[in-house]
Amino acid sequence: MSLTAKLLLSPLLVAQALATRARLPRLPEAEGEREGVFGEPGWRPLSILIAGDSSAAGVGVAHQRDALAMPLAETLAERARRRVRWRLVARSGLTTAQTHELLRAEHAEAGRIDAEVVVVVTGVNDVVDQIPSGRAVAARSALANWLRNACGVLHVAFAPLPPVHHFPGLPQPLRWIAGADARRHDRALGEWAATRGDVTHVPLELELNRGVMASDGFHPGAPAYRQVAHDIALHLAQLVGEAPVPPHGAPPQRHPVPPARRRSKGTDAGGWSSSWQPTTPAR
Repeated sequence: MSLTAKLLLSPLLVAQALATRARLPRLPEAEGEREGVFGEPGWRPLSILIAGDSSAAGVGVAHQRDALAMPLAETLAERARRRVRWRLVARSGLTTAQTHELLRAEHAEAGRIDAEVVVVVTGVNDVVDQIPSGRAVAARSALANWLRNACGVLHVAFAPLPPVHHFPGLPQPLRWIAGADARRHDRALGEWAATRGDVTHVPLELELNRGVMASDGFHPGAPAYRQVAHDIALHLAQLVGEAPVPPHGAPPQRHPVPPARRRSKGTDAGGWSSSWQPTTPAR
């Protein structure tokens, strides 16, 4: 989207954004456990952390069992045959840089980020706050580098931004402008992730309509969360694989996550087919 178009439309866009914020209800984060274990006791252990904004926190459903993190961990344990210890650290409204700050605070309090794999769900608030895509990628790079170098994380998987241009709850031209920004951010994320073997841009495919969305019309509902959790879990299962069960009494071991294959630029878009979150309200 050109700067000229934004400037010409800016009075209308501001009015639409304010009106959208005023009419949409603020849904709470999902209740329930934010950590746990799935998988058989004899399976080799794997620790994962899910971090990010309201989509990571489960806004749009009542309980974490219908949100993202818990079903993701359960499906990953089943598909990879690993005993998955999972934890969720997320808060509504966070940008990528603010997610980094939240994790740093968690690290300072606990003394460590105990995870081999981290799933990051951010980006919409980068678009909301009009953060340039280059700065957003730099924030992702800083987060991934800190997780890898300071925390010993083996792999970081970034969920793609949704196609905001398909979200029916945003009026035009706000939907068009915001959607173009989201696509640009997601392309930049995919291109950057393809240059690294320790980071992936998760491909997702999801057909959306009002029946799979939350009551506010833009956060995921339970069906959307279920599909996204399933797709991310399958992506991670391909990375971690099925490991042999250690001998009885053998101490647990950490097993490196194999580097992900680099995808061609043609697959960077992540495969979303519709939008389940808008850009005007902070997530």
